[in-house]
Amino acid sequence: MSDIPMIDTPSPNFDDRKLPISMLVLHYTGMPDAQSAINWLVSPESKVSAHYVVTEEGEIVRMVDETKRAWHAGRSHWRGIDDVNSASIGIEIVNPGHEWGYRGFPDAQIGSLIPLMHEIVQRHGITRGNIVGHSDVAPARKQDPGELFPWGQLSRLRLALPRPTKNLMDPLWSDSAFMLALERFGYDIAEPEAAVVAFQRRFRPELIDGVIDGECRAILLALLLPKPRGDD
Repeated sequence: MSDIPMIDTPSPNFDDRKLPISMLVLHYTGMPDAQSAINWLVSPESKVSAHYVVTEEGEIVRMVDETKRAWHAGRSHWRGIDDVNSASIGIEIVNPGHEWGYRGFPDAQIGSLIPLMHEIVQRHGITRGNIVGHSDVAPARKQDPGELFPWGQLSRLRLALPRPTKNLMDPLWSDSAFMLALERFGYDIAEPEAAVVAFQRRFRPELIDGVIDGECRAILLALLLPKPRGDD
C-alpha cells in the first residue's frame, strides 16, 4: 500500500473495468476552486469522477479505488482504445482552467503529483507513451491540463514522453501524411485541426496555432522513432 498521505472522499460515480489498466490521464479541474471541483466529482448528479484529486496545496484526495472504472475521460481515444476510462487511472489537478483564469501549477501541487504518478506507473507498468493529458485523448473537446502544465519536468523523471529537441529533421510530409503519422502516434484525427492543436499544446506549447509546420513535423517524426530523443 501507498505511504502517501491521502484524504478519502469516495465518489459514487464508477463502475467495473472492461480492460486492464494501461494508461494514466491527467486533467485539470476547470472550476473556480478545489471545493467546487470535489463537490462536483462526488455528486451522483454529475456522473463524473476521478481516482484522485491533487489540490494546489498538495493534498491528495482519493475518490475511486484504482480497481474500478472512474468516469473522468468521457468520449475519448488513444492508441486504438476507445474506452479510455476502462484502461486508465484519472487524476484531476486543481486549476481554474482556461474558463476561470488559467494559471501555472504550484510547486507544492506538482511535488505531490510526482510521487503519486510514480506509484501508479510502477504499480500498473504504464509506459511513458501512455501518460497523457485529457486534451490528448479528447482533442476536439478538451484543453486540459493545458500549455502551462510542466510536462518537461515530468519527462525528466520518466513520467512522460520528452519533447524531442535534438537532431530534429523535417521529413517534409504533406499535411495528410502528417495526420496519418499523428494517428499512428495515438491521436484521434477525426477533427484534424483539433488534433494538431492538442499535439502542439503538449509538445510545442509556445506556439499553438493549429498549423502543421516543419517544427511540428520534425517533433512528430522524432517521437515516432524507436527511442524518442528529448531533453532528459
